[in-house]
Amino acid sequence: MSGKKHKKHGRQTTDNRLIPAAIFISLWVLAFSLAVFFLFFTGKDSGEEGKSTELALQEEQLAEEVPEEEEEPKDTEETEDPQSEANRNPEEAGAESDVTKLLLSGNTSETDKVTIGIDVSRFQGTIDWKAAADAGIDFAMIRVGYRTQATGEIREDTNARYNMQEATANGIQIGAYFFSTAVTEEEAKEEARWTADYISRYAVTYPVAYNCEGFENPENRQYELSISQRTSCAAAFLKEIYDQGYTPMFYASKSELEHDAKWETSRLEQQFKIWVSQYPSVPYPETAASGYGGSHAMWQYTNNGSIAGISRPVDVNVAYFGYESDADALNPDTPEEAEADAEALMNFQEVDETVTAKETVNLRDIPSQGADSTVLRELKNQETAQRTGVSDSGWSRLIIDGERYYAVSNYLTADLSYRPTVKEPDDGLKTKFQSVSENVTPKIEINLRKLPSVTNPDAAVVATVRAGEVFVRTGINTDYGWSRVEYNGQTLYCVSSYLTTAE
Repeated sequence: MSGKKHKKHGRQTTDNRLIPAAIFISLWVLAFSLAVFFLFFTGKDSGEEGKSTELALQEEQLAEEVPEEEEEPKDTEETEDPQSEANRNPEEAGAESDVTKLLLSGNTSETDKVTIGIDVSRFQGTIDWKAAADAGIDFAMIRVGYRTQATGEIREDTNARYNMQEATANGIQIGAYFFSTAVTEEEAKEEARWTADYISRYAVTYPVAYNCEGFENPENRQYELSISQRTSCAAAFLKEIYDQGYTPMFYASKSELEHDAKWETSRLEQQFKIWVSQYPSVPYPETAASGYGGSHAMWQYTNNGSIAGISRPVDVNVAYFGYESDADALNPDTPEEAEADAEALMNFQEVDETVTAKETVNLRDIPSQGADSTVLRELKNQETAQRTGVSDSGWSRLIIDGERYYAVSNYLTADLSYRPTVKEPDDGLKTKFQSVSENVTPKIEINLRKLPSVTNPDAAVVATVRAGEVFVRTGINTDYGWSRVEYNGQTLYCVSSYLTTAE
């Protein structure tokens, strides 16, 4: 029993002795750790040469104890925000794209002012741009060219230079558009480069648009293209136009744009201005906005506008933007002065033959007998001219001594042996009329005269009548191409080839 007690007592004695030693060792370790900690953090910026051997050894030991791949925990807020950089899926990130640069050329400052404009081509004829400006037109989108439907040739609009020149001269800011039938992206880029070069000498402030229609016609070279392929062509044109220094814009109808029906609209509208055509039964401003719900910068609200200075119906547009000033032409060279295309409204078939007058015919500067035309000279029977074109509206293009003239075709003949026959007068008129009774209207416009002649000084123009106005034809002469008509209670005369029957 006594031996057990001694063993227990001895174990207690040994524990009492170790306590002071343990306390001393713990304090020493703590002091040493604090010293190492202080030396490590105060000496870390002083360079390797200034470190003691002992400190370098401690750093090596610490480096071994802390794995290199371990990093400090990320900020909790950064980790939890679903829109943060940390939570973005790199596979969902789109290509870098500066939308502002894609949409705007930067050549002039765009504003949010609503502006009113027209879009025109040669089919509007010779425009009086001063009258259009006085009517309040802010801008004009001018067709500069097109690629042919079947053969794929690029051609200029024959009135484009004149329209750009005169619109700008009368204070109307201009944009441009090209009518495309491109079947590849490279063709579309070619069209864009051609357009940019064509307009480079003019102050083109408004956008340059891509217009593509008729692709569902089997005769159109784009007939076999898919929606995606056509859209890629459009995007290629528009991107190239932007690269050339102009603001690009895409034109299409509401029905084609909606729900990606005929174009990948959702793709195009992310990068380019959209110009939509949609014609309400009541035009702007009575109809305040387009029925198209997609994003669009310009709205063509009618194709039947009536504007001072333009004799034909014209497209009218609302742009939800404007510009503080005109853009500078990208090419500093001054363009050559352009003249209006006298044949813009007429379809001339090319011919090459010598003609003479049946009697005497007036030669004019343009194919019109209206007040806008000027008689430059006369051509008499046995005098000759070279005829280079004949229109389906009754005009001939003549060349004499290198100068171009226009004459009424019915007064000319290719039979150079032709001599006029002198007929007995009948009521003071040589022209004999076969009686008819039918309603007629001008094909475009027509002068009604007191006598069936353009050379007789007594054959004054009583009225000028335009297409759509109906009156009665009471007589017709096939020898000289005249019609006798009743108009406002008067018996008057006009050239038959300018008329068409009306219901």
